[in-house]
Amino acid sequence: MKTVAFLLHNNFEQAEYEDVNNQLKDKGYKTILITTNKDKDVQAMKQDVNKGDTFTADIFASDANAANYDALVLPGGTVNADTIRGNAEAHSIINTVYKADKPLAVICHAPWVLINTGIAKGKKLTAYHSLQTDLENAGANFIDTTVQIDGNLITSRNPDDIDNFVEAIDKALS
Repeated sequence: MKTVAFLLHNNFEQAEYEDVNNQLKDKGYKTILITTNKDKDVQAMKQDVNKGDTFTADIFASDANAANYDALVLPGGTVNADTIRGNAEAHSIINTVYKADKPLAVICHAPWVLINTGIAKGKKLTAYHSLQTDLENAGANFIDTTVQIDGNLITSRNPDDIDNFVEAIDKALS
């Protein structure tokens, strides 16, 4: 059974974790929740401004071994993505998965992280529309589409794209 890890902090977009997680489990994948937070209880947001549910992470980023995961998903949420993009432990996990040519699936505001990890440059990416200038300034080619695949990198725009996002992850793992 293949394992898909989710990496997040706090104030992530709930649907981009919960819905993606549930769909992947329904497809037979094992999932694990990794957090950079100091507490294993992490706070979700709905539509980036309203508090959602609280979830309990399985492991802290400092204890995670990227070699144990077949794919990595980065949910969005403005505050979550902004926090993750400045976190060295998160960068280490992300870069390890990316360099191992495993699927790296990034949605909504999370492509900000690809700028800070150095992955964005030269890639065709999609993201939440407000990230277009940031991604282009980092050397990425922004494409406004539900899912953009560039090698092992899968990007998507927002919660409306989740079904297509999950299909792309599933296809990459098949």
